[in-house]
Amino acid sequence: MPRYVKITLWSLFGLLLAVVAAAALLASANWNFARPWVSQRVADAIHRPVQIRGDLDVDWLRPPQDADGPRWLPWPRVTANQVVVGNPAWAGAGKTMAEASRLVATIDSGALFHRVFRLSQLHIEDASLLLERQENGAVNWALNASTEEAKTPSEWKFDLQSLSLTSVRAQVVDASRELDFRTELDSIAQPGPDGYGLEWKAQGRYRQAELTGEGKSGGVLSLRDGAEPFPFRGKVSVGTTTIGLEGSVTRPQSLAALDVRLILAGDTMADLLPLLGVALPETPPYETEGRLVATLEGEDDVWRYEEFKGVMGKSDLRGTLEYHRRKPRPLLTGEVQSSLLRLRDLGPLIGLETSGMEKREKKESDFKQPADKALPAKPLNTDAWKVMDADVKFEGEKILRDKDLPLDDIKAHVVLEDGVLSLKPLNFGFAGGTLANELVLDGRDERIKADLSAQARHLKLKQLFPGAERMDASFGELFGDAKLKGQGVSLAELLGNSNGELQAMASRGTISRFLLEAAGLNVANMVMVQIFGDEQVIMDCLASDFAVKDGVMRARVFRLETDDAVVDVEGRINLAEESLDLRILPQNKTVRVFTLRSPLYAKGTFKNPDVGVEKGPLAARVGAAVALGVVATPFAAILPLLNVGTDQSTGCASFASAGGAKKETTGAGRDAAKEKPESNKEIQSSRTDGAEEKDEAGFPKTITP
Repeated sequence: MPRYVKITLWSLFGLLLAVVAAAALLASANWNFARPWVSQRVADAIHRPVQIRGDLDVDWLRPPQDADGPRWLPWPRVTANQVVVGNPAWAGAGKTMAEASRLVATIDSGALFHRVFRLSQLHIEDASLLLERQENGAVNWALNASTEEAKTPSEWKFDLQSLSLTSVRAQVVDASRELDFRTELDSIAQPGPDGYGLEWKAQGRYRQAELTGEGKSGGVLSLRDGAEPFPFRGKVSVGTTTIGLEGSVTRPQSLAALDVRLILAGDTMADLLPLLGVALPETPPYETEGRLVATLEGEDDVWRYEEFKGVMGKSDLRGTLEYHRRKPRPLLTGEVQSSLLRLRDLGPLIGLETSGMEKREKKESDFKQPADKALPAKPLNTDAWKVMDADVKFEGEKILRDKDLPLDDIKAHVVLEDGVLSLKPLNFGFAGGTLANELVLDGRDERIKADLSAQARHLKLKQLFPGAERMDASFGELFGDAKLKGQGVSLAELLGNSNGELQAMASRGTISRFLLEAAGLNVANMVMVQIFGDEQVIMDCLASDFAVKDGVMRARVFRLETDDAVVDVEGRINLAEESLDLRILPQNKTVRVFTLRSPLYAKGTFKNPDVGVEKGPLAARVGAAVALGVVATPFAAILPLLNVGTDQSTGCASFASAGGAKKETTGAGRDAAKEKPESNKEIQSSRTDGAEEKDEAGFPKTITP
């Protein structure tokens, strides 16, 4: 054999022996000596301090068929024990971001030549993670360089392609949302086409409320890919509130956007405080379902609840609401509709008391209504008005009010801005007619400023008075206008210093002691008994006009007209003192229909009224001729004030037209005048025009016969 051949063969044998020896050495070597180098390479790639405190072992695998690098170069599979990954310097929840009892990583050898630390597979066992988000939005799980590190970027890049977890515990701390909970994560062995790669269970606190939940989510790898939505599905309980979610998050590392199907249910909306940061009152149990879309970039988060449908108690709601998480106050906008609402269910949300709310208030407040006060003296709480702004439109088909008459065709536009609550309009059907209202409540100061404008049209007297439907009698309609302004800390104070005017007119109808008693009109009932006894009385017209100044109502005109009698009322009603000072003047128009010839008085308080006959000389008998000469005067005065007028000489308008007060006007009085009575006596009278006199308080003097 030639010498050069022998040399060549021995050289190849030596090289092969060296390779085998090296392979044997690598396979049996103690790799712990390489821990500092491996730790540093990983730290450079993920921009986090890394330590391998346990054993480090390496075995070798053949590259897969689709590997980018050379197939002949084996891939090391590194098994590291007791691995610790530190937090960035700014993190405040702890110095350690992750600890794993065992970590198995398969490294792409070919990528190392390109300074890419690529893990084709990473398996983590028995590990704990700490994921933190600060108020400024910084997150510790975004594996990018800090500002200082970015000035001297690492030459190495990190690429994780596959991740599996077994018995991994994570703690999530989100300072911006007051969120702190722990969760257990386990990889799903065979992820399906829905994209779910993890199963999770959670327990912790969210804004001081207990939090529990379970569900599925996308794999951890999808957290790094902002272009792909991160899917999740789960059920979470926060306090007594249950939340069901199914959808996706965009750019989960910064929580940029949300698009989920949301089911929300709870015992009371008061428990939503930890979720919304807004104090809501106690309500009946509720449940709602809809699509929740959120844009969460920057400080002004926007949450939109689209096409939701829900129930609260026995009431239903549907619509779209948008919640802007902004400063200085969040904003709620949207449109809501309902087929049936019960004030028992929705009352707390709009400030009305219910039995459940009363129980809570008894625990929270020692306030007691003064025994001598009829008007509510409890201070109104406007704290919630300053927490959130709102601009919401509402339409409802029917509102039930327990034993009271239902409301229908409700339309309201609620605007709340910096403690000022306005309802323009607040319109609804009531007692067969309509009520059109505009209300502004300014709660910025300790004393609320209120401004009310209201119009009542075609309210059916038969529906207004309980028990009237059982009476064999005809009933007319009620019309009215009110404009009031006041300020105070309670409803009693608001009325007690209010200013404005009140006008009302009722067309032909039937009144009786039974009717007034059933309606709770105690003073009117007493007067009725004194004048007419227990008889039913056919009313041709009832008209009233009150001027209100500093809480004192002065009757400019107050007259009840029947076919045979006239009853005038003059005097004052003090809303601040809740006292009455009225004089009732009954008169006959034709033959005498009652024996009372002296005026009556109504004094006392709202709680304890006193009605009786004035002492002193009897009033002169008023004959028909005298009565007919002056009967039109009060109606002629009030019809223009109420915008009352018609060409038809019927109802209330007939008295004005007979007295020369016939005017072409529009409004509530015109509608009242169109209510034709069953019978009217033709009245002829004359009216003396003159300037209106005023008393020392600035009120017009009452016009009396």
